[in-house]
Amino acid sequence: MDGIQTILKFLINRKTAIGYSFMALLTVGSERLFSLVAFKCPCSNENFIYGLVFLFAPAWVLLVIGYFMNSRMWKLFTGCCLNPRKIFPKGNSCSFFYVFGQITLNVLIAPVMWLSVALLNGTFYECAMSGLKYPGYLNTLCNNKSVRCWEELNKVACGKTTMSSSESEELKLTLQAQSQVLGWCIIVTTALLSLLTTCCARCQSKISHLQMKFWRIYIEKEREQLEQLFQLYATKLSERNLTSFFENKEPDAFPMPTFRAWEDASQLYSFNSSEQHYSTLHRLVEDGKKDISEERETMLDFVDGREIV
Repeated sequence: MDGIQTILKFLINRKTAIGYSFMALLTVGSERLFSLVAFKCPCSNENFIYGLVFLFAPAWVLLVIGYFMNSRMWKLFTGCCLNPRKIFPKGNSCSFFYVFGQITLNVLIAPVMWLSVALLNGTFYECAMSGLKYPGYLNTLCNNKSVRCWEELNKVACGKTTMSSSESEELKLTLQAQSQVLGWCIIVTTALLSLLTTCCARCQSKISHLQMKFWRIYIEKEREQLEQLFQLYATKLSERNLTSFFENKEPDAFPMPTFRAWEDASQLYSFNSSEQHYSTLHRLVEDGKKDISEERETMLDFVDGREIV
């Protein structure tokens, strides 16, 4: 039993890394499935558009799905049409762009993974670029090649050219090499940007490493218990209402948060160095009905965002 608990504890502590690994494997599998089952390069003048659609359309879909599934996205935008101050608070109108930027960086992980895997494979890029008719690109690609290279480049991906096999194979390898170089450029650039943004955020942090570690644990526990209390109170309220209906009697009093309390508890958390609060709910409980939309210093991503599981 101790061994099982140790394994479970390890998996829970590493759930973010496991989630990203699972996402990477899923992306690789999806790309291979698209390449083998759905993708059929037309080997005509439509190559460029067809290849780009398969390269970028899934990335765009993953981006949209990421926005839909991000809980911070809906915390930020729910009710903003009725209360614009929610996303543009007084005294700090730029906070919206900062929070939306954090959301976008998290959401971009899946699309970037797709583009990287697709480019490393090279199938979509090879089809797309073999249909590009830009003279400068053709001059570079078909340099020291026969005239047929200009005329039949769009057939290289299908192997239906009348060029010599060595020349056709060289063109395919060149296109695949270009695709893989672009893929590695995206991976390296993304890794460097992630490192730089993380370093900048940590350098400017007003919270110590140990306090942040405690904070993460607190937030996780608060979420777990909040979900349990939602289930418990929803069950109690439904039982009370059904009992009152079927027994035809006045319902018992059932204390519930006010609409203002629900609204205040749903706001994105913002750190204030003058107070030691660990979440929006914590601040609301400590300060009561005091306006919590005051001075904002730092938006903490882990407070309102959900880890990948």
